[in-house]
Amino acid sequence: MQRFDVAIIGAGAAGMMCAAVASQRGRSVVLIDHATKLAEKIRISGGGRCNFTNRRVTQENFISANPHFARSALAGYGPDDFLGLMKRYNIPWHEKHRGQLFCDRSAEDIIDMLRTECDMGSVQWRMPCSVQEILRHDTADVVEFTLGTDQGAIHASNLVIATGGLAVPQIGSTDYGLKVARQFGLKVVEPRPALVPLTFDATSWSSFVPLSGIAIEAGVSTGVGKNTQTFLEDVLFTHRGLSGPGILQISSYWQPGEPIALDLAPGQDMAAKLIESKSGSRQQLGTLLATLWPKRLAELWLQDDAAKRLADVPDRYLKDLGQRIHAWSLVPNGTAGYKKAEVMRGGVDTKGLDQRNMQARAVSGLYFIGETVDVTGWLGGYNFQWAWASGVACGRNI
Repeated sequence: MQRFDVAIIGAGAAGMMCAAVASQRGRSVVLIDHATKLAEKIRISGGGRCNFTNRRVTQENFISANPHFARSALAGYGPDDFLGLMKRYNIPWHEKHRGQLFCDRSAEDIIDMLRTECDMGSVQWRMPCSVQEILRHDTADVVEFTLGTDQGAIHASNLVIATGGLAVPQIGSTDYGLKVARQFGLKVVEPRPALVPLTFDATSWSSFVPLSGIAIEAGVSTGVGKNTQTFLEDVLFTHRGLSGPGILQISSYWQPGEPIALDLAPGQDMAAKLIESKSGSRQQLGTLLATLWPKRLAELWLQDDAAKRLADVPDRYLKDLGQRIHAWSLVPNGTAGYKKAEVMRGGVDTKGLDQRNMQARAVSGLYFIGETVDVTGWLGGYNFQWAWASGVACGRNI
């Protein structure tokens, strides 16, 4: 009979971290995954170099229906803790802009480190292994989970769900964790793609298709009043809409049917600049804007006005042009979907979980960690830090 203290379903970032911590505390642990390749999402992340955390992690970098939930786990295991683990394995890394940390060599360094940490605790691996059913037996003396798998029944006193979300289904991502939550009566915050390109109606976007491949820095915002969220990042034009870091960031906050606004000249007063440049100038309007943007964008934005001499253009027009440059409002018709999304927003409702250990309040012995939970980080290593932190919180307390 296969009997363990802890069964963990999902051998990704959160699952391996939890398994390593729990097993090195003396718990007998089995780690189960249906995939044939270990931790594929780690492997492909960050262009193959894994943006494994961020120097600037705060609670404000995470989205959740219960925004304070992540605080405890993040305080208990931060970026410096993970860097300390990497130091023990002599894994070189470097920092890119905005605190993003990447491996110097390859994401394989992270996978190998976590696998070794699991092996140090004598974690038992079942991979590839599919779980067909989960039963829970609760008596006065004992709580036990029985997992029916294609490698026989597995019995465990504790069950951890670390199966991730729906993003990148091409590498095997599923809604399995959400199904388990619902099976045991936990509420689920409706999932949707996050950190994902935004798309627009094909007819209305057709004039922008020639700009595909152009990227510029822009302020990107959505929301109203105190709920407005803004990011200053690169925006990339595509055949179907907009992508790039700025759009991926704002996509996690954007609500269907609502507009997004782009400031195409952040930090500048374009109306004043245009009027100031007008005095005695023989320069064409398109030529001036081409010093700010790629020429194709300047010409498309101005269309027939591109050839006008700046000196001949009324100030009123220049003020209006400046305003439009700083507040270009567009309404996306949707997103590029889970195939292009980096993560899933939503998941197991955190109101039903204990923030100290990730255990379901109403189902003792059942835990949810990582992306399956309704905690979604910004682009830039934050989601991996949540995986490490939630995995450690669970592993330390299980």
